[in-house]
Amino acid sequence: MEIYLLCIFAFLAGFIDSIVGGGGLVQIPAFFVLYPQLSVPNIIGSNRLASAVGTTVAAWNYAKTVSIPWRTVFYAGVSAAIFSYFGATVQSLLPSSVLKPVILVLIVLIAIYTYRKKDFGQIDELKVPPGQLGWWSAGVGAVLGFYNGFIGPGTGSLLVFSFVSVIGYNFLKASAISKIVNVVADVASLVFFLMHKYVLFHLALPMMVCNVSGAYLGSRMAVLRGNGFIRKVFIVVIAGIVARFAWDIFSSL
Repeated sequence: MEIYLLCIFAFLAGFIDSIVGGGGLVQIPAFFVLYPQLSVPNIIGSNRLASAVGTTVAAWNYAKTVSIPWRTVFYAGVSAAIFSYFGATVQSLLPSSVLKPVILVLIVLIAIYTYRKKDFGQIDELKVPPGQLGWWSAGVGAVLGFYNGFIGPGTGSLLVFSFVSVIGYNFLKASAISKIVNVVADVASLVFFLMHKYVLFHLALPMMVCNVSGAYLGSRMAVLRGNGFIRKVFIVVIAGIVARFAWDIFSSL
């Protein structure tokens, strides 16, 4: 029974994540509830395999229809890969509760800013000089790559916000870039989990199939409905991230 429920949540996670990130908010808590006997690295590692393949399908869908700035993808992706592996290593040594209160405050501010600024992410308007685009992209990749390996949930949403607010892309293009960067970061941290045999394939593979199905449907809908739709989903997902982190922090007090 548990595996069927887990697969349903994996489909929903793939759908949400492919639009604006945040699928881990659905998939990881469900994993913890349904399989409380598993260790944190087992859950994160198994989830990472399923989500990495689903995100790859979403990235492929975006790449077919959205003009991708590959220079941004390259710098952010390489940086994210390096720091995601480092973040996964730190995660196995240091409790993530150390950073969660700080992250909660930042995400609340992001939610307020996005809700109040109605035109946020509706047009492409670079905010950094073209000659510095690589460095800024690498910085975004480094910060959120580390976060991806260390904590994980909400990485895609935070990547979207960063590419819109820091670099100046619209929501659709930022979502497309974020999916590709997220794939690179996921694969990099997945190497760590595979090397240490944390991935439980009997759970990860059925989840992967369902996550891929949701990712394909969600990314197709995002491309068809555009920036306004993605912004609305982004606000809903950010609210979910706030609720998730607030619950984690206050329930542990």
